[in-house]
Amino acid sequence: MRGRPGTRAAIGLGSNLGDSPALLSQALQSLDAHPDIRLAQCSRLYRSAPLGPADQPDYANAAAVLHTDLSPLALLDVLQAIEQDAGRERLLRWGPRTLDLDLLLYDEQVINEPRLQVPHPEMTQRAFVLTPLAELVPDWRLPDGRCIAELAARLPQDGLQPWPLPDWPANGNRHRHDAQA
Repeated sequence: MRGRPGTRAAIGLGSNLGDSPALLSQALQSLDAHPDIRLAQCSRLYRSAPLGPADQPDYANAAAVLHTDLSPLALLDVLQAIEQDAGRERLLRWGPRTLDLDLLLYDEQVINEPRLQVPHPEMTQRAFVLTPLAELVPDWRLPDGRCIAELAARLPQDGLQPWPLPDWPANGNRHRHDAQA
């Protein structure tokens, strides 16, 4: 159940039900409180139009970089437990949700398990994933050599906009743990 010590992982965060910014912020706090996870960076908050059914609210989206001692599947279990704690129900693909936490990258590994594919199979087609991620780790390369920033720059923004909130964790706090180390 343990990964390599301090393995770098990237996650995408999304929500469009309830107080989405608060739900994403709570998810970040829950991750950072886990003994085998250290929140290294958090992007700005973004607003995006929903994928799938159009009769749902806009999404709040962000990305985060973690350092973890957990294996990929153990990290996925933690992400899904946090989703459950936030009231996540998996009723409709691309439907509204209180919280969505996706494991995007786990170091430079390629993972093909029934429960988990890394890199996330749809991340390179989604501005709401790549734009926040490129803000944090523009030079991170996918296992196939493609660069996050270059991929993000090629995507249409499709209405993706920064969502300025003064109390969002990234505001002045993007490298909080790195500064304490």
